[in-house]
Amino acid sequence: MTSSPSRNLQVVEAVADVRAAVGAARRAGHTVGFVPTMGALHAGHVSLIERARAECGFVAASIFVNPTQFGPNEDFNRYPRPRERDLELCRNAGAERVFYPTVETMYPTCHRTFVEVSGLSDVLEGKIRPGHFRGVATVVTKLFLIVLADKAYFGQKDYQQQLLI
Repeated sequence: MTSSPSRNLQVVEAVADVRAAVGAARRAGHTVGFVPTMGALHAGHVSLIERARAECGFVAASIFVNPTQFGPNEDFNRYPRPRERDLELCRNAGAERVFYPTVETMYPTCHRTFVEVSGLSDVLEGKIRPGHFRGVATVVTKLFLIVLADKAYFGQKDYQQQLLI
């Protein structure tokens, strides 16, 4: 954890709530930074939030374990979800909002639209994890359309994912 002063972090689960917060920040003249994550935060995530904090007047993060990027032999249910620890890291790094949606919020029962990047989704890692990058591209698109940030911050450890996004 960082030693930054604690901020007033609000956790929101509804799309309307995150949009209202971003809208208020914009009306106040702030640039909006966004750090999408799947939770289980570590120093890399913290550095992204801190960078967003240094560059933007309002910082939102998301924590969403995306079921559509897990393959048939990957255990979605075993992915770590240390909610309180993650929220404390977000707070200390300088986020004002954490969008913490449910699966039902992100993928309502009527959901039938996916985003797939031809030529990138089914090679390299995508070849051994079919559907993974379709899930990544879909959820990132949805998050971008929900948060409508000015800047987004991603780690650079996954080259193929960087190209995809």
